[in-house]
Order: sequence, then structure tokens, then C-alpha cells
Amino acid sequence: MDVELIFKIAAVGIIVSILNQVLVRSGREEQATMTSLAGVIVVLIILVQKIAQLFDLVKSLFNF
Repeated sequence: MDVELIFKIAAVGIIVSILNQVLVRSGREEQATMTSLAGVIVVLIILVQKIAQLFDLVKSLFNF
């Protein structure tokens, strides 16, 4: 597993949590929820790309 992947996910989490706290304290709960949802979607996109790379590696390994 690549350490950069963990750092990317952690960076997205930190940025989203800071934005979430700022938006909640300013009274914008809906935007805070959307920001959290966007962060989850970004992390899922990153993970799906890595899983696709894993499947391509397995496919080439077994010559399918």
C-alpha cells in the first residue's frame, strides 16, 4: 500500500473537518453537511481508482 494514499485521505479529512466546523459555527449546517458529503465522495473516488488499478494488476498477473 502506498503511503501517499493514506496522506491524501488524511488531508481530505482534515480539510473537510475544518470546513465543517467553520460552517457549523457560522450557522450554515446545510453547507456543512454538503461539504462532508463532498469529502466522502472525493475519498471514494480515490479508492475506486486504486481498486481499479488493483484489478488491472491481478488481470495482467494471471493473463486474463
